[in-house]
Amino acid sequence: MPKNMSAFLHQRPLYSPSLESSELSPRSRQNSQKSTGAALLSRGPALILILLSLLIIVGVFSPYIQSPNSVTLFNFSKTESKWRSYTLSDAAAYVAKNNTLIVCAVSEAYLSFLNNWLISITRQKHQDKVLVIAEDYATLYKVNERWPGHAVLVPPALEAAAAHKFGSQGFFNFTARRPRHLLQILELGYNVMYNDVDMVWLSDPFPYLEGKHDVYFMDDMAYVKPLDHSHELPPPGKKGRTYICSCLIYLRPTVGAKLLMTKWIEELQDQPWSRAKKANDQPGFNWALNKTAGQVDVYLLPQKAFPTGGLYFKNKTWVRETKGMHVIIHNNYIIGFEKKTQRFKDYGLWLVDEYASESPLGRL
Repeated sequence: MPKNMSAFLHQRPLYSPSLESSELSPRSRQNSQKSTGAALLSRGPALILILLSLLIIVGVFSPYIQSPNSVTLFNFSKTESKWRSYTLSDAAAYVAKNNTLIVCAVSEAYLSFLNNWLISITRQKHQDKVLVIAEDYATLYKVNERWPGHAVLVPPALEAAAAHKFGSQGFFNFTARRPRHLLQILELGYNVMYNDVDMVWLSDPFPYLEGKHDVYFMDDMAYVKPLDHSHELPPPGKKGRTYICSCLIYLRPTVGAKLLMTKWIEELQDQPWSRAKKANDQPGFNWALNKTAGQVDVYLLPQKAFPTGGLYFKNKTWVRETKGMHVIIHNNYIIGFEKKTQRFKDYGLWLVDEYASESPLGRL
C-alpha cells in the first residue's frame, strides 16, 4: 500500500469533545436548548428594538444604495415620461425666439439629414429657434437627450420604418400630418417656417421674407424664370394646379394662413392614399392654394435664392450665372436616402462627416 494512502486511512478525524458528548447525550442537548431559549427570552425587548432599528435604517437608505443599473433605469424612465408628456404648446413656448419658430418633421431614419440641416442653420445663427417634430419616440428621446426641449412628439407616433419610403402609405401618413402641426402652431400665435430636412442653408433666408404676407413659398418647377420674376402665385400647370413646393413654407398667424392650412387638411382628407394613387401632401397643398386664391395673401420667393433641386443640380449654366445668390438648396428631384446623401456629397453639401461638432446634436 502506498505510504500516503496508509497515512490517510490511519488519520483520525478532528472533532470537539463537547460536540461529541452533545451528539451522544440527548439529555445534554435538551438542557443546552433550554438554557439558550431562556437567554433569548431574557434579551427579547433588546432584540426587538435592534431589529426595528435595522428595518428603519434599511428603509431610509435603500434608495441611495441601488445598483448603478437600477439608478440608470429609474432616471431613464423618469426622463422618458417627461418627454412623453411634453406638448407642442410647451415646446413652442420654450423654443420660440421673437415669436418665431423654425420647424421640421423627422423620423429616426432621417436623423443624419436633420443633423446636416442643423449645421447649415447654425452657421446662420438661427438654430436656437428650431423645433424638431419627432414622428417616433426614438427620435424624440435622442434629440432631447442631446438638445433638451428642442423635440416634441404630437401623438400618435408613426412607425419609423414606413415613414421614409417615398410613395408609400407611411410616407403619406408622415407628410399628411404637416398642415395639422403648422395650424396648431399658428393657433398658438407664432410665426413659423417649415423646412424639409433634405435642405441646406447657404445664407440667411429671413431678409427675403419681404412685407407682411400670410404665406411665403418656393416654386417646384425647374424651368428658368427671369431674375425679377413676379411674386404672385404662378398659373396652374397641365394638371390644373400649380407646382409649389411644400418643402419650404413660412406662415404668419393670420386668418389667411389658418384658412390655407385648414383647406390643405381638407384636401388631404378628400384625396387619401391608395395603391392606385400613391399621393403625398404636395398636390393637396397646391389645390388648397388654388382654391383659396384671392383669400390668402401669398408671396413667391425668388427662384435665384430658393431653387428647386431640378434646377440647381441639373442646370450648371444657371448655377454659374446665379452664383452667390443661392440661399436654401433643396435636394429633391431624386428619390432614395443613399442617392440624396451621395448627391449632397458630390456638391460639397454633406456637412455631417466633417462638421458634426457644429450641430447642437453633435455626432450622432
